[in-house]
Amino acid sequence: IYSLKKEDLLQLELFKDKKAQNLLDAIQKSKNRPLSRLLFALGIRNVGEKAAMVLAEKFLNIENLMKATIDELQKIYEIGPVMAESIVNFFKQASTKKLIQKLKDSGVNMKEEIKKGPKILEGKTFVFTGELKNFSRNEAEAKVRELGGNATSSVSKKTDYVVVGENPGSKFDKAKKLGIKIIDENEFLKMIKT
Repeated sequence: IYSLKKEDLLQLELFKDKKAQNLLDAIQKSKNRPLSRLLFALGIRNVGEKAAMVLAEKFLNIENLMKATIDELQKIYEIGPVMAESIVNFFKQASTKKLIQKLKDSGVNMKEEIKKGPKILEGKTFVFTGELKNFSRNEAEAKVRELGGNATSSVSKKTDYVVVGENPGSKFDKAKKLGIKIIDENEFLKMIKT
């Protein structure tokens, strides 16, 4: 798709000059997406959107990820043995290496933007439950990661904080049962003010 030319598109029945240019502009724009989007789009078995974000933030570029071992991957919060093995096996394949090289040659972004700033939540794990007023859940989780913390979707003994919005679900009950610190959205906002 990245090797398409305007002339190729204009030969197709449904494409006129403006439509062809719009498509080429969209293709060009897609080259500059964050590494996490590329990792998700590659379709690595067992790697979803959240795991792709975590991998991009930890490895910062595709070359580092391609060299990662199963042990290195498993040390990352949220990456278990099955996912780690899938990642290593995916990047071992000759066809994957060839695809990555083609994408590089086409100018596709292979790096994650390094977010500067304080890492005030480093080493802390958060779970969100209920409806938040100031963030969508994805925005809140992204903020936690930006500040150095981990955001997961399930409560476990490794969870440090459960942030409770309106109408919390079973995560709230599980946090109480496990004795995990429960905070409301206002407390979370105070924590992340820098």
